[in-house]
Amino acid sequence: MKTRRIALTLLEEYEGLGKFVNLSLSSHKADGLNGSERGFLTALLYTAVERKLTYDYLIGAISGRSVDSIRPHTRNALRLGLCQLLHLGSVPDHAAVSLTVELGRDKGERGFINGIMRTAARLNSRGELPMPRREKGVARYLSVANSFPLPTVKKLISLIGEEGTESLLHSFNESSYTDITVNTLRIGRDELISRLADEGYEVSPSAYSSLGIRIRGSVDPTRLVGFTEGWFFVQDEACAVSVEALGCEAGQRILDVCAAPGGKSMAAAILSENRASVNSRDLHESKLSLITESRDRLGLTSVSVSAADATLTDATDVGIYDRVICDVPCSGLGVLGKKPDLRYRSLDSNATLPDLQLDILRASFAKLRPGGAMIYSTCTLAEEENSGVVDKFMSEGLDRSLSDFSVGSLSSSNGRLTLMPHIHGTDGFFMARIIKNL
Repeated sequence: MKTRRIALTLLEEYEGLGKFVNLSLSSHKADGLNGSERGFLTALLYTAVERKLTYDYLIGAISGRSVDSIRPHTRNALRLGLCQLLHLGSVPDHAAVSLTVELGRDKGERGFINGIMRTAARLNSRGELPMPRREKGVARYLSVANSFPLPTVKKLISLIGEEGTESLLHSFNESSYTDITVNTLRIGRDELISRLADEGYEVSPSAYSSLGIRIRGSVDPTRLVGFTEGWFFVQDEACAVSVEALGCEAGQRILDVCAAPGGKSMAAAILSENRASVNSRDLHESKLSLITESRDRLGLTSVSVSAADATLTDATDVGIYDRVICDVPCSGLGVLGKKPDLRYRSLDSNATLPDLQLDILRASFAKLRPGGAMIYSTCTLAEEENSGVVDKFMSEGLDRSLSDFSVGSLSSSNGRLTLMPHIHGTDGFFMARIIKNL
């Protein structure tokens, strides 16, 4: 019961104070929990946040009341209860009901919670939970059933159609894996796979990246064999693919302009056998420690770290880099399954991103030497942030061209590649390879 009360407190902080879920889970409030309790808390809180739109619809439909008229404490308790009832299979129905009722602060609140939970349990057992009728509006149905805001669903439908959007949203909600990139300077990929398998993890080589390993389920990387020894770092396969597409080699000068937390810089250093000069930069000085910690743990002495504004170009930077990694800030529509806080962000907040992305791309290209190559990438699926930015940039001069590439079984078209979670099993990710002409 203690874990559920902590979850309720953290959920109220998230709702009332706008505190990020990962920061809430780092709170001292969870210090007294053991490993299994902390794992349950993490699953409960993340899922309750991810699925809150669905839960709120059910609460309103079952109670016959506007969800906004229900006290926040009651609403959050019911979200946690419905989460246990519908999405955490380890909790029996009777326990989900009774333990949620105990979260009520008075007799009236407990009675209301009891009624909603018992009705939901009964309807769920019959497969009769209320949902919007699909035939009356596919977007509305997909929004409630998958717990994504209606504007986001409509945006995705405009990009990939109704069928593609349904598969994508399902992938966001259901896929559970941890990708790591192997530091092949310290251990071979096959050997690390064997070591992880010996410890009971279900592992396989990544489908596309030559450096990657996929671990089934969500795991704490610090508890994996070889973490302290610097044998690997966490990075989605899509990110690793983008660096492999760049073509990093020993002796090159490589720049990563928006580097934190540093995964692409680390991959570039490994691919160049720690014999290139990798300049890893980020605007936010507070994030630089994330890069230096990874660099030091991995023993990648070729990586230097500094703070810099990626939209600016210093005279000493112009035309000197052989390779540039330009992974820009974006709307994150390709990683909504991993970032529950992000899925409820208003699309209006993304309106200025293409201008910022183009500014960063221009400044990054200026730093590239003639004959050098760069990767422009995002973790979004929004065309205005992807090909829209690239097309505008390419129209601005004749000193640039798009260059096709292959990584594993993946091949670009017109120098561009988009990875989709429901098709490729990676983050949603766009990349374009650009050459500065001689």
